[in-house]
Amino acid sequence: MRSVLRRVVAGVAVLWGAVTLTFLAVALTGGNQVDSIIGPDAASVPGLREQVATQYGLDRPLVVQYADRLGDLATGDLGWSYQRNQPVWGLLADQVGPTLVLAATAAVTGLALAVLLAVATAGRGRAVRRAASALESLIVALPPFWLGIVLLSVFSFGLRWFPAFGADGPASLVLPALALALPIAGVLAQVMRQELEVAEGRPFALSARARGLGERQLLLRHTLRHALLPVTTLSAWTIGTLVGGAVLVEQVFSRPGLGRVLVEAVKHRDTPVVTAVVTLAALVFVVTSALADLLYPVIDARLRTEDAR
Repeated sequence: MRSVLRRVVAGVAVLWGAVTLTFLAVALTGGNQVDSIIGPDAASVPGLREQVATQYGLDRPLVVQYADRLGDLATGDLGWSYQRNQPVWGLLADQVGPTLVLAATAAVTGLALAVLLAVATAGRGRAVRRAASALESLIVALPPFWLGIVLLSVFSFGLRWFPAFGADGPASLVLPALALALPIAGVLAQVMRQELEVAEGRPFALSARARGLGERQLLLRHTLRHALLPVTTLSAWTIGTLVGGAVLVEQVFSRPGLGRVLVEAVKHRDTPVVTAVVTLAALVFVVTSALADLLYPVIDARLRTEDAR
């Protein structure tokens, strides 16, 4: 019970921090928020500014606005979009699906590439490992949106293998998913290869070899399972960041999703929409972290024994 309570408290703290930082970032940005909502009509209609400020509660102190925002989110009310003039729930419901599909596809692709790369290079010669490590470090350092532009230039505009823009069919998902998956694969492959090499020198591996167990069987039955523990932890973190990364990649590939919604909301300082998108990304991180904790005993039998004690 203490463990569950600790996870719940940590999750609530992450969500609260995300909401607080987002509110402060939007509120403390230069310019008048009411003018951003109204646009060029701010000075042409007498009394319009005061009417809008009263309607959305922007004439109240920031502390009161912040408390109202926390109270609404605690009850599941995401608020009303200033820009779209509709409930935020309805706005996100129309756009969250494509973003989550892109993020999930990128997560699975990145993990699969990491496993293949780590297994193919672990225990190889020093030159092979250094080359693989250098390539992975380079991929990790490249921003996903820049990778997206490169993939577009080569495979869409050059070879014409995949569509450049839109979300028509599975083919349109390949390039944006790769743009997000490659940096993830670089990080996970480095960690997994190191863990595989450490596990191969441990006593259980030496004992298994003495019993006549082949290298492939040793990998599938023992060492790969040990290497998956730190990868599971990192996977939870990377999946949480994928929602934010998908927002930028969606802009590059002109895909539907939260990308356009967030860009327009930031431009017009639509605080409820920006807060909702950031809260959603934080919620994905909290949920995936909790799932990772639940997977540890499944991967490593020693943890099940400790829990039983």
